[in-house]
Amino acid sequence: MAATAQTEPVRDTVPKVNDELAVGSDLEFQQRWWRFTRVLWMFFTALIIADLLGCFGRGWLANARIRTNDGTMDVQYERIERFSTASIMRIEFGPSAIHDGKVQLWMGESFLKSLGNQRVVPQPLLSVIGQGGITYTFPVTTVPAAVEFGLEPLKPGLYELNLRVPGAEQINPKVFVMP
Repeated sequence: MAATAQTEPVRDTVPKVNDELAVGSDLEFQQRWWRFTRVLWMFFTALIIADLLGCFGRGWLANARIRTNDGTMDVQYERIERFSTASIMRIEFGPSAIHDGKVQLWMGESFLKSLGNQRVVPQPLLSVIGQGGITYTFPVTTVPAAVEFGLEPLKPGLYELNLRVPGAEQINPKVFVMP
């Protein structure tokens, strides 16, 4: 006959609440978990604030303005744009840019290829391709004259644009296109 083994009830080292449920706690783990959640909350709060300020486009930090020293051009644009999202670049021309009721604007190829020029308001009288870009000629009825370009970036990246009124200073705004 086989001998029967003596069995003892399992003893739990975790104290019981009301002699019913064993409740354990690991204070060191809880403190690490609380620290992790605080860091996570700070990260997401900073992310939301950065978004509201325009770090990811369409906000106060994303809007930019660049002017030539001689007052020929004043360009308002978004320095942070989103891929395939429409935006507006506004260019105002000072009196020194206007000749015979017309103003000319040369734009480098990088502008056309990277930012996807969708429309121009007002329509130019003449567009001439050459010299590594395109030269637009616009009629001028008021001073300062303004032109708006509807843009829709074609791919993410950092782009430097080249803009100038012939015979004046060139400006090179930089645009970061986010995915």
